[in-house]
Amino acid sequence: MNRLEKLLSMLEADAILITNKKNQYYMTDFDFDDGYVLVTRGKSYLLTDFRYIEAAKEQCDRAFEVMTMQGNRKDMFAALLNENQVKTLALEEDNVTLAQKRSFDQIFEGYTIVPSNGVIGKMRIIKNQREIDNMIHAQRIAEAALDHVLGFITPDKTEVEVALELEFFMRSHGAKSVSFDTIAVSGTASSRPHGVPRNVKLEEGFLTMDFGALYKGYCSDMTRTIVLGKCTDEMRKVYNTVLEAQLVALDAYAVGRTGAEMDAIARNIIYKAGYEGCFGHGLGHGVGMDIHEAPGVSSRSDTPFEPGHVVTCEPGIYLEGRFGVRIEDMVVFTENGAKDITLAPKELIIL
Repeated sequence: MNRLEKLLSMLEADAILITNKKNQYYMTDFDFDDGYVLVTRGKSYLLTDFRYIEAAKEQCDRAFEVMTMQGNRKDMFAALLNENQVKTLALEEDNVTLAQKRSFDQIFEGYTIVPSNGVIGKMRIIKNQREIDNMIHAQRIAEAALDHVLGFITPDKTEVEVALELEFFMRSHGAKSVSFDTIAVSGTASSRPHGVPRNVKLEEGFLTMDFGALYKGYCSDMTRTIVLGKCTDEMRKVYNTVLEAQLVALDAYAVGRTGAEMDAIARNIIYKAGYEGCFGHGLGHGVGMDIHEAPGVSSRSDTPFEPGHVVTCEPGIYLEGRFGVRIEDMVVFTENGAKDITLAPKELIIL
Protein backbone atom coordinates (compact mmCIF):
# COMPACT_ATOMS: atom_id res chain seq x y z
CA MET A 1 0.00 0.00 0.00
CA ASN A 2 1.53 3.33 -1.04
CA ARG A 3 1.18 6.54 0.96
CA LEU A 4 -1.78 7.83 -1.01
CA GLU A 5 -3.66 4.56 -0.59
CA LYS A 6 -2.85 4.46 3.12
CA LEU A 7 -4.02 8.03 3.62
CA LEU A 8 -7.33 7.34 1.91
CA SER A 9 -7.81 4.17 3.97
CA MET A 10 -7.38 6.19 7.19
CA LEU A 11 -9.25 9.33 6.11
CA GLU A 12 -12.71 9.89 7.64
CA ALA A 13 -13.85 12.29 4.91
CA ASP A 14 -14.30 12.42 1.15
CA ALA A 15 -11.15 14.52 0.73
CA ILE A 16 -8.38 16.32 2.60
CA LEU A 17 -6.76 19.69 1.92
CA ILE A 18 -3.10 19.45 2.96
CA THR A 19 -1.62 22.79 4.02
CA ASN A 20 1.25 21.66 6.25
CA LYS A 21 4.37 22.08 4.08
CA LYS A 22 6.12 18.99 5.42
CA ASN A 23 3.00 16.89 4.97
CA GLN A 24 2.76 18.16 1.40
CA TYR A 25 6.36 17.08 0.78
CA TYR A 26 5.73 13.74 2.50
CA MET A 27 2.78 12.96 0.26
CA THR A 28 4.03 14.31 -3.09
CA ASP A 29 7.87 14.12 -2.95
CA PHE A 30 7.93 17.79 -3.97
CA ASP A 31 9.23 20.50 -1.64
CA PHE A 32 7.51 23.84 -2.25
CA ASP A 33 6.36 26.87 -0.28
CA ASP A 34 3.19 28.16 -1.90
CA GLY A 35 0.11 26.12 -2.70
CA TYR A 36 -2.04 23.19 -1.67
CA VAL A 37 -2.29 19.44 -1.98
CA LEU A 38 -5.83 18.14 -2.43
CA VAL A 39 -6.45 14.42 -2.04
CA THR A 40 -9.86 13.02 -2.97
CA ARG A 41 -11.16 9.50 -3.44
CA GLY A 42 -11.08 10.17 -7.16
CA LYS A 43 -8.13 12.30 -8.27
CA SER A 44 -5.44 14.01 -6.23
CA TYR A 45 -3.81 17.33 -7.04
CA LEU A 46 -0.76 19.49 -6.34
CA LEU A 47 -1.89 23.08 -6.75
CA THR A 48 0.74 25.80 -6.98
CA ASP A 49 1.66 28.92 -8.95
CA PHE A 50 3.80 29.47 -12.02
CA ARG A 51 7.07 29.72 -10.04
CA TYR A 52 6.97 26.01 -9.08
CA ILE A 53 5.13 24.38 -11.99
CA GLU A 54 8.11 23.22 -14.04
CA ALA A 55 9.89 21.69 -11.04
CA ALA A 56 6.65 20.17 -9.75
CA LYS A 57 5.96 18.41 -13.03
CA GLU A 58 9.45 16.92 -12.91
CA GLN A 59 9.61 15.94 -9.23
CA CYS A 60 6.06 15.35 -8.00
CA ASP A 61 4.77 11.84 -7.46
CA ARG A 62 2.96 10.82 -10.63
CA ALA A 63 -0.16 9.95 -8.64
CA PHE A 64 -0.80 13.70 -8.33
CA GLU A 65 -2.01 15.95 -11.11
CA VAL A 66 0.01 19.18 -11.10
CA MET A 67 -2.11 22.27 -11.71
CA THR A 68 -1.47 26.00 -11.79
CA MET A 69 -3.67 27.94 -9.38
CA GLN A 70 -5.67 30.41 -11.40
CA GLY A 71 -8.64 32.70 -10.91
CA ASN A 72 -11.01 32.73 -7.96
CA ARG A 73 -10.03 30.15 -5.31
CA LYS A 74 -13.65 29.35 -4.49
CA ASP A 75 -14.45 28.54 -8.13
CA MET A 76 -11.21 26.59 -8.59
CA PHE A 77 -11.82 24.34 -5.59
CA ALA A 78 -15.52 23.94 -6.33
CA ALA A 79 -14.72 22.58 -9.77
CA LEU A 80 -12.30 20.01 -8.34
CA LEU A 81 -14.48 18.99 -5.41
CA ASN A 82 -17.61 18.65 -7.51
CA GLU A 83 -15.77 16.65 -10.18
CA ASN A 84 -14.78 14.17 -7.46
CA GLN A 85 -18.18 14.18 -5.69
CA VAL A 86 -16.75 15.58 -2.45
CA LYS A 87 -19.17 16.56 0.28
CA THR A 88 -16.97 16.36 3.40
CA LEU A 89 -13.52 17.97 3.40
CA ALA A 90 -10.89 17.46 6.11
CA LEU A 91 -8.58 20.32 7.13
CA GLU A 92 -5.33 19.98 9.07
CA GLU A 93 -6.59 21.59 12.24
CA ASP A 94 -3.11 21.91 13.76
CA ASN A 95 -1.92 23.95 10.78
CA VAL A 96 -4.84 26.29 10.08
CA THR A 97 -4.79 29.77 11.59
CA LEU A 98 -7.94 31.62 12.58
CA ALA A 99 -7.53 33.88 9.53
CA GLN A 100 -7.17 30.85 7.24
CA LYS A 101 -10.23 29.21 8.79
CA ARG A 102 -12.29 32.30 8.07
CA SER A 103 -11.05 32.27 4.49
CA PHE A 104 -11.72 28.55 4.10
CA ASP A 105 -15.25 28.98 5.48
CA GLN A 106 -15.94 31.26 2.51
CA ILE A 107 -14.04 29.22 -0.10
CA PHE A 108 -15.66 25.94 0.96
CA GLU A 109 -19.14 27.26 1.70
CA GLY A 110 -21.65 24.47 1.16
CA TYR A 111 -19.21 21.68 2.01
CA THR A 112 -18.93 19.99 5.41
CA ILE A 113 -15.57 20.82 7.01
CA VAL A 114 -14.15 18.25 9.46
CA PRO A 115 -10.78 17.88 11.27
CA SER A 116 -8.21 15.54 9.79
CA ASN A 117 -7.35 14.24 13.29
CA GLY A 118 -3.65 14.36 12.43
CA VAL A 119 -3.94 11.48 9.98
CA ILE A 120 -0.73 12.25 8.08
CA GLY A 121 1.20 12.79 11.30
CA LYS A 122 0.14 9.30 12.37
CA MET A 123 1.45 7.93 9.09
CA ARG A 124 4.76 9.73 9.49
CA ILE A 125 5.53 8.05 12.83
CA ILE A 126 6.60 4.85 11.03
CA LYS A 127 9.60 5.46 8.75
CA ASN A 128 10.40 3.29 5.76
CA GLN A 129 13.95 2.37 4.76
CA ARG A 130 14.33 5.33 2.41
CA GLU A 131 13.42 7.73 5.19
CA ILE A 132 15.78 6.02 7.63
CA ASP A 133 18.60 6.11 5.07
CA ASN A 134 18.07 9.87 4.63
CA MET A 135 18.27 10.37 8.39
CA ILE A 136 21.43 8.27 8.64
CA HIS A 137 22.98 10.36 5.87
CA ALA A 138 21.97 13.54 7.71
CA GLN A 139 23.59 12.15 10.84
CA ARG A 140 26.82 11.37 9.01
CA ILE A 141 26.98 14.98 7.82
CA ALA A 142 26.53 16.18 11.42
CA GLU A 143 29.23 13.82 12.69
CA ALA A 144 31.67 15.09 10.08
CA ALA A 145 30.83 18.62 11.20
CA LEU A 146 31.67 17.71 14.80
CA ASP A 147 34.99 16.22 13.78
CA HIS A 148 35.75 19.37 11.82
CA VAL A 149 34.78 21.82 14.55
CA LEU A 150 36.94 20.07 17.16
CA GLY A 151 39.91 21.25 15.10
CA PHE A 152 38.39 24.72 14.67
CA ILE A 153 37.89 25.53 18.35
CA THR A 154 40.42 27.81 20.03
CA PRO A 155 40.13 30.03 23.14
CA ASP A 156 39.66 33.06 20.89
CA LYS A 157 36.55 31.67 19.20
CA THR A 158 33.07 32.72 20.29
CA GLU A 159 30.02 30.53 20.84
CA VAL A 160 28.41 32.14 17.79
CA GLU A 161 31.46 31.31 15.67
CA VAL A 162 31.36 27.66 16.76
CA ALA A 163 27.66 27.42 15.93
CA LEU A 164 28.14 29.07 12.55
CA GLU A 165 31.10 26.83 11.71
CA LEU A 166 29.00 23.75 12.41
CA GLU A 167 26.21 25.11 10.23
CA PHE A 168 28.50 26.17 7.38
CA PHE A 169 30.20 22.78 7.32
CA MET A 170 26.89 20.92 7.21
CA ARG A 171 25.48 23.15 4.46
CA SER A 172 28.66 22.86 2.41
CA HIS A 173 28.68 19.06 2.75
CA GLY A 174 25.21 18.23 1.47
CA ALA A 175 22.69 19.44 4.05
CA LYS A 176 19.85 21.58 2.74
CA SER A 177 19.87 23.41 6.07
CA VAL A 178 20.16 22.74 9.78
CA SER A 179 17.50 20.68 11.55
CA PHE A 180 17.02 23.38 14.20
CA ASP A 181 18.81 26.38 15.66
CA THR A 182 22.29 25.20 16.61
CA ILE A 183 23.19 25.23 20.30
CA ALA A 184 26.79 25.95 21.30
CA VAL A 185 27.05 27.14 24.90
CA SER A 186 30.09 27.14 27.17
CA GLY A 187 31.07 27.49 30.79
CA THR A 188 28.25 28.66 33.04
CA ALA A 189 25.87 28.87 30.05
CA SER A 190 26.15 25.10 29.53
CA SER A 191 23.67 24.69 32.40
CA ARG A 192 20.94 25.91 30.03
CA PRO A 193 19.62 22.93 28.05
CA HIS A 194 18.49 25.10 25.13
CA GLY A 195 20.90 27.99 25.60
CA VAL A 196 21.42 30.44 22.74
CA PRO A 197 25.00 30.90 21.47
CA ARG A 198 26.47 34.19 22.68
CA ASN A 199 28.84 36.52 20.92
CA VAL A 200 31.41 36.04 23.68
CA LYS A 201 34.65 34.07 23.76
CA LEU A 202 34.33 30.46 24.83
CA GLU A 203 34.40 30.07 28.59
CA GLU A 204 36.55 27.42 30.21
CA GLY A 205 34.65 24.38 31.37
CA PHE A 206 32.03 22.43 29.44
CA LEU A 207 31.02 23.26 25.88
CA THR A 208 27.74 21.68 24.84
CA MET A 209 26.97 21.45 21.13
CA ASP A 210 23.49 20.31 20.06
CA PHE A 211 22.94 20.36 16.30
CA GLY A 212 21.69 18.47 13.26
CA ALA A 213 21.52 18.44 9.49
CA LEU A 214 18.47 18.43 7.22
CA TYR A 215 18.89 16.09 4.25
CA LYS A 216 16.18 15.40 1.66
CA GLY A 217 13.57 16.59 4.13
CA TYR A 218 14.76 14.53 7.10
CA CYS A 219 16.50 15.64 10.29
CA SER A 220 19.37 14.41 12.37
CA ASP A 221 19.96 15.39 15.99
CA MET A 222 23.00 14.91 18.20
CA THR A 223 24.61 16.47 21.26
CA ARG A 224 28.18 16.24 22.46
CA THR A 225 29.70 17.96 25.48
CA ILE A 226 33.45 18.55 25.68
CA VAL A 227 35.75 20.29 28.14
CA LEU A 228 37.73 23.44 27.40
CA GLY A 229 40.70 23.76 29.73
CA LYS A 230 40.75 22.12 33.16
CA CYS A 231 38.37 19.30 34.04
CA THR A 232 37.62 19.08 37.78
CA ASP A 233 36.72 15.88 39.60
CA GLU A 234 33.12 17.07 39.92
CA MET A 235 32.87 17.81 36.20
CA ARG A 236 34.21 14.35 35.43
CA LYS A 237 31.69 12.77 37.80
CA VAL A 238 28.79 14.61 36.17
CA TYR A 239 29.96 13.66 32.69
CA ASN A 240 30.43 10.00 33.58
CA THR A 241 27.04 9.88 35.27
CA VAL A 242 25.31 11.22 32.15
CA LEU A 243 27.27 8.81 29.96
CA GLU A 244 26.36 5.84 32.17
CA ALA A 245 22.70 6.85 32.12
CA GLN A 246 22.75 7.04 28.33
CA LEU A 247 24.59 3.78 27.76
CA VAL A 248 22.35 1.81 30.13
CA ALA A 249 19.21 3.32 28.61
CA LEU A 250 20.42 2.69 25.05
CA ASP A 251 21.05 -0.94 25.95
CA ALA A 252 17.46 -1.20 27.18
CA TYR A 253 15.80 0.36 24.11
CA ALA A 254 13.70 -2.37 22.48
CA VAL A 255 10.59 -2.88 20.39
CA GLY A 256 7.60 -3.20 22.72
CA ARG A 257 9.04 -1.10 25.52
CA THR A 258 7.84 2.43 26.19
CA GLY A 259 9.49 5.82 26.40
CA ALA A 260 8.41 6.06 30.03
CA GLU A 261 10.33 2.88 30.87
CA MET A 262 13.47 4.20 29.16
CA ASP A 263 13.17 7.60 30.85
CA ALA A 264 12.90 5.94 34.26
CA ILE A 265 16.04 3.85 33.67
CA ALA A 266 18.20 6.88 32.86
CA ARG A 267 16.59 9.11 35.47
CA ASN A 268 17.15 6.62 38.28
CA ILE A 269 20.88 6.48 37.52
CA ILE A 270 21.14 10.26 37.57
CA TYR A 271 19.09 10.63 40.74
CA LYS A 272 20.97 7.90 42.60
CA ALA A 273 24.21 9.72 41.80
CA GLY A 274 22.90 12.68 43.77
CA TYR A 275 21.49 14.84 40.97
CA GLU A 276 17.77 14.62 41.58
CA GLY A 277 16.04 17.67 40.13
CA CYS A 278 18.94 18.37 37.75
CA PHE A 279 17.51 16.43 34.78
CA GLY A 280 14.49 18.54 33.92
CA HIS A 281 13.55 17.31 30.44
CA GLY A 282 12.48 13.97 28.99
CA LEU A 283 15.01 11.40 27.86
CA GLY A 284 14.22 11.91 24.19
CA HIS A 285 11.77 12.49 21.37
CA GLY A 286 10.85 11.23 17.95
CA VAL A 287 12.71 12.59 14.92
CA GLY A 288 11.74 12.68 11.26
CA MET A 289 10.75 15.50 8.96
CA ASP A 290 10.27 17.53 12.15
CA ILE A 291 12.95 17.65 14.80
CA HIS A 292 10.36 16.88 17.49
CA GLU A 293 7.62 14.43 16.62
CA ALA A 294 6.03 11.28 17.96
CA PRO A 295 6.77 9.01 19.68
CA GLY A 296 8.00 10.69 22.83
CA VAL A 297 10.56 9.33 25.29
CA SER A 298 9.55 10.74 28.66
CA SER A 299 7.65 9.85 31.80
CA ARG A 300 4.43 10.60 29.89
CA SER A 301 5.24 8.34 26.93
CA ASP A 302 3.23 5.12 27.14
CA THR A 303 3.30 4.20 23.44
CA PRO A 304 5.31 1.00 22.83
CA PHE A 305 8.19 1.36 20.38
CA GLU A 306 7.57 -0.20 16.97
CA PRO A 307 9.76 -1.01 13.96
CA GLY A 308 10.10 2.22 11.99
CA HIS A 309 10.24 4.51 15.01
CA VAL A 310 13.24 6.85 15.23
CA VAL A 311 13.92 8.54 18.57
CA THR A 312 16.70 10.18 20.55
CA CYS A 313 18.36 9.26 23.84
CA GLU A 314 19.66 12.41 25.52
CA PRO A 315 20.04 12.41 29.30
CA GLY A 316 21.56 15.46 30.94
CA ILE A 317 22.56 17.04 34.23
CA TYR A 318 22.31 20.81 34.65
CA LEU A 319 23.66 22.64 37.70
CA GLU A 320 22.16 26.10 37.53
CA GLY A 321 24.70 28.90 37.16
CA ARG A 322 27.62 26.43 37.09
CA PHE A 323 27.64 23.96 34.20
CA GLY A 324 25.73 21.25 32.40
CA VAL A 325 26.27 18.08 30.37
CA ARG A 326 24.11 16.39 27.74
CA ILE A 327 24.93 13.47 25.42
CA GLU A 328 22.51 12.61 22.62
CA ASP A 329 22.27 9.81 20.07
CA MET A 330 19.59 8.72 17.60
CA VAL A 331 18.04 5.24 17.70
CA VAL A 332 16.21 3.38 14.93
CA PHE A 333 13.82 0.53 15.75
CA THR A 334 13.66 -2.38 13.29
CA GLU A 335 12.30 -5.90 13.23
CA ASN A 336 15.71 -6.97 14.54
CA GLY A 337 15.71 -4.59 17.51
CA ALA A 338 16.98 -1.11 18.35
CA LYS A 339 20.09 0.32 16.67
CA ASP A 340 22.05 3.40 17.73
CA ILE A 341 22.84 5.13 14.42
CA THR A 342 25.12 7.79 15.97
CA LEU A 343 28.79 6.98 15.51
CA ALA A 344 30.45 10.04 17.07
CA PRO A 345 32.71 9.17 20.04
CA LYS A 346 31.43 9.71 23.56
CA GLU A 347 34.55 9.49 25.64
CA LEU A 348 35.30 12.75 27.44
CA ILE A 349 37.23 15.11 25.14
CA ILE A 350 39.38 17.81 26.76
CA LEU A 351 40.75 20.59 24.56
